[in-house]
Amino acid sequence: MTELECLPYAVGHADEGVCLLVQMGPYRVLLDCGLEDLSLFKDSSKQAPPADLVLCTHAHPDHARGLLALHRAFPKLPIYASEVTAQLLSLNWLGEDVPMFCHALPWRSPVEFLDGLSAELYPAGHLPGAAALLLTYTTSERPYTLFYTGDFLLSSSRLVEGLPLEELRGLKPDALIVEGTYGTARHPHRRQQENQLAERINQAIAEQQSVLLPTPTLGLGQELLMLLRSHHHFTGRNLDIWVDNTVAAGCDAYLDLLSYFPSAVQNFARHQPLFWDERIRPRVRRLSHEPNNGKTAPQLNHPCIILTHKSANFSQYCHPDTGPWLLLLPQYPGRVDSVESSIVQKLQTSKSLQSQIQAGQLLVDTYLLGDHCDGPGTTQLIHNLRPQHIVFVHGSPTYLSDLTSLEELQNRYHLHSPAAGVRVELPVGETFLQPAAPETHYEGELTELETAIMVTLPDALTSDPRWQNFADTGLVEARWQGEELVLRGLSQRELLSRDSETKVSLSIECCQNCLHYRGQRCWNQASPLFGFKVTPEGYCPAFEFSPSAIEGMLDDAEN
Repeated sequence: MTELECLPYAVGHADEGVCLLVQMGPYRVLLDCGLEDLSLFKDSSKQAPPADLVLCTHAHPDHARGLLALHRAFPKLPIYASEVTAQLLSLNWLGEDVPMFCHALPWRSPVEFLDGLSAELYPAGHLPGAAALLLTYTTSERPYTLFYTGDFLLSSSRLVEGLPLEELRGLKPDALIVEGTYGTARHPHRRQQENQLAERINQAIAEQQSVLLPTPTLGLGQELLMLLRSHHHFTGRNLDIWVDNTVAAGCDAYLDLLSYFPSAVQNFARHQPLFWDERIRPRVRRLSHEPNNGKTAPQLNHPCIILTHKSANFSQYCHPDTGPWLLLLPQYPGRVDSVESSIVQKLQTSKSLQSQIQAGQLLVDTYLLGDHCDGPGTTQLIHNLRPQHIVFVHGSPTYLSDLTSLEELQNRYHLHSPAAGVRVELPVGETFLQPAAPETHYEGELTELETAIMVTLPDALTSDPRWQNFADTGLVEARWQGEELVLRGLSQRELLSRDSETKVSLSIECCQNCLHYRGQRCWNQASPLFGFKVTPEGYCPAFEFSPSAIEGMLDDAEN
């Protein structure tokens, strides 16, 4: 009999949630329940719950949205989480009368649920209350251990301390279930990401642009608000920050749990309010009522910053009467679409927003504020824990494949990246043949021409979902890395940021000088690029010089 098994109901591919059934000896433990549909559990008998107990790592919807339905279907099934998570769970069902159905567990203290089965919680970073779980099943022969990270972050953010790696070093669990949201990608340090975002917002305010930041109810919105309250670009600045009701509900929930937050956050709150403050600049206020009749509420002075829920109608804020706006969208590395598809669809289908973009009154940009570990952080955790088995979940299949292809992991651990519904046996202390790694190398040809070098690669590359982002602009950057030459696709955002450094001549027929180039997109219906993001250096047969380009050329001629 295999003492350890994992049956993933959902592994967090694309927009699906995470829900994992772990078998430890005779016991079944459900790790998280981010399912929207619980029909997967109907295979069990009518009265039997799908597990002996449920452990929830944190309150984000993709890990917790199915818990209320699960509780209603099986009221006697015990559900456990950290104290903070137990309090925050109700934010997933705003407007509903939600009972307190989740039992709170302490930090760093093993709790025995059933004979020989215990769990211990460690802070995981990522979100207040987020926990990594150490499960132990003890038999007469030996203890079996499984460590589940949930979503984790080693770096500290504004409101959450990072996962305490020192406490876990050398744990040597039999199995590690770890998220791979960002795959092997390497990202700037969290503080650097925050500074880049603060600088972008500061630049917009200096140019008299109001800033709209769509966020989920829990997590990102509160982090942004704390960043704006404490960053040197904004402290003492005569500026209004408005927060809509849905995001404000998450802020209020945080305030009720302030004693559980890091000491630095508690010290900040002793000197000034954590969120709501109309006395100290920048002022933070609730957006207590929605704009009426398409006009912005009278109390909004521009430029300002608004944090609104991602499902809100953006056009109620971005109105021609309120001046220019900058809409900042969070990036989600690992997805085919780097920003949430519902937001993109909203921008594409809203005539009001489209007209604003075409008029140059609404600019759209993205930012990265990572709340998961990047590739080096993930491998750092793995090497410190030193498990026998590693099960990768929560990420795009290609990103998880990148992790299982790492030679430094293949040589030391037994790697698994299961699809939903595929049971994984985790034999302990037995011989295990590592499956062949998926193909990640592509052979091509190199041809030296008189004035250029041509690299030809097989079209199999285009079947990878990442190709779309790599080839977005059709431009690449090459650099040496030791004896290897590395190619990297240039994004629209990077090209635009280089605009200030490298100015295109006004006499060149390119998108930047075109009459129909606005908001990084082509708006000429006669062009095959209509509606698409285009690079400033791009060209199409429907080009027409813009008045500003013509005026600039005349000025150059006079000089």
